[in-house]
Amino acid sequence: MPLLEIGDPAPWFSIPSTNNPLFHFSTVAGRRIVLFFFASAAFQQIQVILKSFQELSEEFQSLQVARFGVSVDPADKEQNRPTTIAPSFLFFWDLDKTVSQQYGVFREVEDNGFAGVHYAPQTFVLNENLQIINILPMGEPHQHAQQVLDFLKTLPPIEEARAATRHAPVLVIPNVLDKALCRSLIDMYKANGGSPSGFMRQIGGKTVGLHDDTFKKRRDFFIQDEDFQQQLNAIILRRVRPEVEKAFQFTITRFERYLIGCYDADSGGYFRAHRDNTSKATLHRRFAMTLNLNVGEYTGGFLRFPEYAPHGYKGDSGTAIIFSCSLLHEATTVISGQRFALLSFFYGNEDAAVREANFKYLAADSDSRIGEPT
Repeated sequence: MPLLEIGDPAPWFSIPSTNNPLFHFSTVAGRRIVLFFFASAAFQQIQVILKSFQELSEEFQSLQVARFGVSVDPADKEQNRPTTIAPSFLFFWDLDKTVSQQYGVFREVEDNGFAGVHYAPQTFVLNENLQIINILPMGEPHQHAQQVLDFLKTLPPIEEARAATRHAPVLVIPNVLDKALCRSLIDMYKANGGSPSGFMRQIGGKTVGLHDDTFKKRRDFFIQDEDFQQQLNAIILRRVRPEVEKAFQFTITRFERYLIGCYDADSGGYFRAHRDNTSKATLHRRFAMTLNLNVGEYTGGFLRFPEYAPHGYKGDSGTAIIFSCSLLHEATTVISGQRFALLSFFYGNEDAAVREANFKYLAADSDSRIGEPT
C-alpha cells in the first residue's frame, strides 16, 4: 500500500480502545480529528508529547477537536500508561500493528541481510469527512503538540448548525489535487493552447459534435500524455472513488478522458444549462467531475444546478465537484479573469459495454471527446 498523503481518505479500522472492546473509527466522522501514532508510552519523548497535548487540552477542546492515540505496546494497555499521562485522549490498542501498517507509520525493513522494524511516530489531522488534511512527524517532542494546535488554528471556524437549504445532490471533495499540481495543469494548458470546445447532440439517429458560441464558449486542451493520465487516474482512485462509493454506492472503474478547460472573460466564457448523457454515444456516462484549478483568480464562473437551487458551486483550488451526468447544470459566465478546470467523466464496467454498443451511433466526423462536463 502506498504511503498516505494529504488529500487521501483516512483508512477506517475497528480495534479495541480504552472505552470499547471494538471501537469503529468510522463513527467519529463529523468532527476534526487528531490521530497520534506513538508506538509506546514507555519512551520519554512520547511522554513529553502526551503531556504537552494534555497541557493544551482546553485549547483543543475550544476548537472542538477530538484526540485519539494509537499504541502497539501491550504494556500500555495493561498498565493504562497513556491515559494516566493524557486523560483527554481516547487510546486505541493496535497490538498486531495492523492499523499502524495501514497508515504507513510501521513497516518491516531489511538492512545488510538483517530483518527489523521501523516505527515513525507522527500525527494525522483529519477533517470532518475523515480526509487527511495534514501529517506532522514527531520532530522536536516539546514542540509537536503546539505545532498540531497551530495548524488547527489556521483552519476556517467550524460552521454553526443551521437549517439546511435546497441543494443539488453533488459531492464536494477538497484537496484532491494540491496547489502545485493545479498550477502545473494551468502551465500545461498555456504551453499548448486550447481549441474551441463543442458539445454532443442527437440528430437524425446519430450523435453529432456541434459548436455554437451562443450555447458554449470554452477552449480545451486534452491531456494525451499516458504517464500523466496514469498519475491522474491514481489520484482519482485514491481520493475520489472511495467517496463516490460511500455517497452513491457506485464504483468508478473507467475514465473517459481528462481535459483542461479554460473559460475566458475576454470572450465571455460560459456553458448554458445541459445534461451530459442525453445522446446515444454519451449514454454510458455516470458521473462528471469539475475540479477548479485557480479559484480566486477570476470572478463569476460558478457551477450551477438550476433544477435544485440558484446557488453556485466553486470550492477551492484542487477541490473536486462530482455529480450525476443526468443533472441539469451550467457554467455561469466568467466576469473577469480566466477560469481553468480539470474535467472528466467516470463510468463502470457495465457502462463500458453500453459505450461500445452505442459507438455506432457516433457520427463519422464527430470527435468522441467533445461532450464534457463544466
